[in-house]
Amino acid sequence: MKNKYRIGILIFMAFMTLYGCGNVLKGENIDTNKNVNLAPDDDLSMDEKQSVAEGNNHVNHTNSGIVPKGVKKAQNPTYPVGSQVIIQADHMVGMKGAKGIIVGAYNTNAYAVTYEPTTGGEEVKNHKWVIQEEIKKPQDKILQPGAKVTLEADHLPGMKGAIATVESGIHTTVYMVNYKPTNGTSDVKNHKWLIESEIEADQS
Repeated sequence: MKNKYRIGILIFMAFMTLYGCGNVLKGENIDTNKNVNLAPDDDLSMDEKQSVAEGNNHVNHTNSGIVPKGVKKAQNPTYPVGSQVIIQADHMVGMKGAKGIIVGAYNTNAYAVTYEPTTGGEEVKNHKWVIQEEIKKPQDKILQPGAKVTLEADHLPGMKGAIATVESGIHTTVYMVNYKPTNGTSDVKNHKWLIESEIEADQS
């Protein structure tokens, strides 16, 4: 009888030891997971994830801050270099409503263009903006919708050398802007280009 009692105690103790070890292991897993950096869009819908992916296009921008030869600095721009602005354009996810600072202002013709990247892939429609000096053999007069041009701009992979169709054009002041995207992605430096109607003064 005593042997059965002792065996019962030993079994009970073994069970409790295993149970305790299990809890320790679980606790270790929880602590380890605290250090794991989960993707920020894990809880987003598929559509939202696609938007985030599209918004990351700026990662591939050259963003060198170099302007094409012949571009003329604006003499009295509405937003001089150093101005704090709010971006109203939505060229990319995280742009609309973002706070930025003007780092360049130039007078030129700006175009929205549609083109097929030289690297392959889908046609890029109504890209804003390419300026006159970023077109091969630029003309002095503004180009009309439907005009075919060869792009010298390299804002995105596959843009330089691409044949493009002008969708619209405007003579305006174009701005180079640094800004912090509203979707939490890394700061964008030397974004080319925004036109005057796409920004407003930051009054905050």
